[in-house]
Amino acid sequence: MRLALLSAGLLLTTSVLAADTNPEQQAWIDGLASKFELPVAELNDALAKASYQQSIIDAMTRPAEAKPWSQYRPIFLTEKRLQQGVAFMQEHRDLLASAEQQLQVPAEIITAIIGVETFYGANMGSYKVLDALYTLGFHYPPRGEFFRSEFGHYLELAKQQGWDLEAQKGSYAGAMGMGQFISSSYRHYAVDFDSDGVRNLFVADDAIGSVANYFHEHKWQYNEDVAYPATVTNTETADALLNPALEINHSWAELVAAGIVIDQELDAETPVKLIRLDGVEGPEYWVVRHNFYVITRYNRSPLYAMAVYQLSEQLKQAYEKSL
Repeated sequence: MRLALLSAGLLLTTSVLAADTNPEQQAWIDGLASKFELPVAELNDALAKASYQQSIIDAMTRPAEAKPWSQYRPIFLTEKRLQQGVAFMQEHRDLLASAEQQLQVPAEIITAIIGVETFYGANMGSYKVLDALYTLGFHYPPRGEFFRSEFGHYLELAKQQGWDLEAQKGSYAGAMGMGQFISSSYRHYAVDFDSDGVRNLFVADDAIGSVANYFHEHKWQYNEDVAYPATVTNTETADALLNPALEINHSWAELVAAGIVIDQELDAETPVKLIRLDGVEGPEYWVVRHNFYVITRYNRSPLYAMAVYQLSEQLKQAYEKSL
């Protein structure tokens, strides 16, 4: 009932909003107005154009990342996605090479991100961004503060880009373009890679450059490995090293002392992390490095990062064979 009243209140005129908005909602609006230096009337006008979408709440509560690795991997590691990815790399060969050279991020990683996010631009989302950010910001308490902030970023972005607030479409979480940037990331990391005066993440040129720039800004280490499959000699000892935090939290020497084995020689002080995934045939152990952590800056899920990494490896091999 309270959510229904809140939704109805947000659709009223500015004058009625001023009189009838409940204190919590008014504090949210005032906070956004202060943070983004926006007139309250402008915020109220944007809120009046937005619509609550129950399907967005439903999608948010059942993300693919909640699946075990055995079910998550087949979603993204498919022959069709691989073939389309090689075709994408062939079509945009020069652009990817330029992004790799300038920003020191491998072409296959850029391509894998776009492939996982939108199937190389084929599925960029069908929800109005305004509706997604309104719905999650004002009707999804677990992450309401984050999405209200994104709502403010979207208003600012729309002014910068000259967009109609209701025209842009994206994911259920309000992410946009071929690389699915949320509004704050669009504002901070998108680049005009084709130098046409517009940052347009809905086309390959700027999307490729912007994904590369995102990884560059998050300190991707060029020519450094991402992950290694690992063998454990004692699962109890290995499992004691697992940590839900995404940060790299061990040295290779510590993992060696715990009986972790990989088919690679690393310096004893190399920063690493041990992760375990629920594979089809049982637990899979992986030793991951800084670049794996960088991928999780794009999506805070080890499953996502592993899917991107494995797709990138497949793309690299298949693309090289196609030359």
